[in-house]
Amino acid sequence: MVFFIFLVLNSFSATASQLLIPMDEDSQKNHLKAYGVTYFALEEKLEVRWLLNYRGGSFLISDTDLLRKECKIRGVSFEVISDAKTQSILEDISSPSQNQEVVLLEKAPKIAVYSPQGNKPWDDAVTMALTYAEIPYETIYDEAVLNDALVLFDWLHLHHEDFTGQYGKFYRTFRTTPWYIQEKEEAEALAKKLGYNKVSEEKLDVALKIRNYVVGGGFMFAMCSATDSFDIALAAEGVDIAETMFDGDPSEPGYQSKIDFSNTFAFTDFTLERSPMVYEFSSIDMTAKRNIPKESDYFTLMDFSAKWDVVPTMLTQNHTRLVKGFMGQTTAYNPKNIKPNVLVMGESKLNGEARYIHGIKGKGFFTFYGGHDPEDYQHRVGDPKTELDLHPTSPGYRLILNNVLFPAAKKKPQKT
Repeated sequence: MVFFIFLVLNSFSATASQLLIPMDEDSQKNHLKAYGVTYFALEEKLEVRWLLNYRGGSFLISDTDLLRKECKIRGVSFEVISDAKTQSILEDISSPSQNQEVVLLEKAPKIAVYSPQGNKPWDDAVTMALTYAEIPYETIYDEAVLNDALVLFDWLHLHHEDFTGQYGKFYRTFRTTPWYIQEKEEAEALAKKLGYNKVSEEKLDVALKIRNYVVGGGFMFAMCSATDSFDIALAAEGVDIAETMFDGDPSEPGYQSKIDFSNTFAFTDFTLERSPMVYEFSSIDMTAKRNIPKESDYFTLMDFSAKWDVVPTMLTQNHTRLVKGFMGQTTAYNPKNIKPNVLVMGESKLNGEARYIHGIKGKGFFTFYGGHDPEDYQHRVGDPKTELDLHPTSPGYRLILNNVLFPAAKKKPQKT
């Protein structure tokens, strides 16, 4: 009887179908929502495999009526393939001659977005991507971080933020606007409530908690000014770099020489921008050094060995290697200020800048992505948010969602 059941199960397995979600340019009509469907499949405990470099980084999922229905509802293209076809695809991918790999996705990661409450005069590409893809997330902020709430999450995104306590260096242009005044008052009130004399001191402790989260095994993703301001705050621990209009007293003399670059995640040997009238944090950012016309502003995703460098291969999955550039307060990174152990995954050779970088810190991982909104070239404070219904195949937004699924992957040791 047991033998009979075994044969029946084997027979079912041999004829079972799989659902392939193609991610190449021609076959998929909504790349962004495809990530949401994949996340949904993980929530449903279905077997999910990420086929790296196969048709744009396609997903292979156990076929169910519920999953087909979800794809149709969300407008995601899919193909039902037989078990025999599945085996053929997997065998081809496993060939040493193919720069492809199969990665098993094990669980739906629990996602946190570090962001203040209330309506700010700017939006955030990651929260827009998560919402559009229908991937659930929780919003947390300083009080929760300081109370160790990060241990509840697998993945953390840092919203548009200034961890140095200088209010985004918006002073020159926006210091008399109601939103700037209100934001400063709210930040000072929160710092006081939490027992700090200065916003910069409170933000430093938040940055240290985030650092410990990553070192302990967390996954952290940041864009725009949250990337360099985070590292600057860590490097300036114990050093007052804020001027009087930000924290009530002058910065300390010779603060540049007191910066400790060993504390940072990604950046080194940078020079801080001292003037509060300059909309810039340091020499890390390339925004003011750029001389590229919009129509020529693209960056290239690097090619990695899928079988040897699985992590950067996952993070660069796309249906094109050429991605439209876009600007932000922190647009791109000066290669001279990037630590040698940090991996550049996307670069603009035309301007000699890094756009998309990744590294390991302790047991965890971090990814920094320059720019504000991949589908809004020069997003300004107060501009309307991007409607992703108009950009369902955006290569720039795909990079964000690669990072969202990254913690779900069963990790293999990187070989190079």
